[in-house]
Amino acid sequence: MSAATARTAILLIHCADQQGLVAAICDFIARNQGNIVYLDQHVDTHRGVFFMRIEWELARFRIAAEAIGEVFGEAIGHRYKMHWTLSFSDDVPRIAIMVSRLPHCLYDLLSRWQSGEWRVDIPLLISNHEDLRDVAERFGLPFHVFPITPESKARQEEKLLELLREQRIDLIVLARYMQILGPRLIADYPDKIINIHHSFLPAFPGARPYHSAHARGVKIIGATSHYATVELDAGPIIAQDVAHITHRDPVEELIRKGRDLEKLVLARAVWAHIQRKILCYDNRTVIFD
Repeated sequence: MSAATARTAILLIHCADQQGLVAAICDFIARNQGNIVYLDQHVDTHRGVFFMRIEWELARFRIAAEAIGEVFGEAIGHRYKMHWTLSFSDDVPRIAIMVSRLPHCLYDLLSRWQSGEWRVDIPLLISNHEDLRDVAERFGLPFHVFPITPESKARQEEKLLELLREQRIDLIVLARYMQILGPRLIADYPDKIINIHHSFLPAFPGARPYHSAHARGVKIIGATSHYATVELDAGPIIAQDVAHITHRDPVEELIRKGRDLEKLVLARAVWAHIQRKILCYDNRTVIFD
């Protein structure tokens, strides 16, 4: 296996900031013959919290992959009261994409997957409408429709959860899925549901955000991607961007620019997640370089 494709282990860590953390973590890896290929850290001096992402090659590592978490905890993690997650570079995330009627984000995500830009599995698409079934068929993907009404919402989400578990889904991407998710679904996928929103939250909410923005004469429009939580559109923000607007732009141009932004911002958020470069803490995110 070439150096570029060598299997690596990835630790995301946070804990109270204290002396010796970096030295202890690096020493643990070096003593066990691991070659560090990535290290990024941040200290929130206001909260006194230390954050780190560290990645190392496993080719000569003395600890078996399945034992690394336990040994790390015994050697360092428990002593420093760390919170950590361990993953491996050859883990292939399984993604469920949920959509309603707008196809622009869906096409962008599927093209990145089909072209090989992203190393992920997308075993299915899920919707509350039939409108985009033809897109699923073009990409050869199963398309599952769960129509939602106030009376059927709880029952349909139970069926949806069963399907997600059956398909061993690691990440849910809401590619303009226009339904509020229930607390049970969100609780089962903490920091594993990525949503895209058509503004810098919470500006211009509702079904016609670009019309509202146009009426206000805005000079920028934005898009925000965040993790879904039970508090609507208030989850940890992953990515944001803006496009500039002038008085010459009709509402149709705002929509076009806005949808371009939505595609790009959602893709950035998903990419950061599948690269294991996001650490959530206190309803905020640390995005490692």
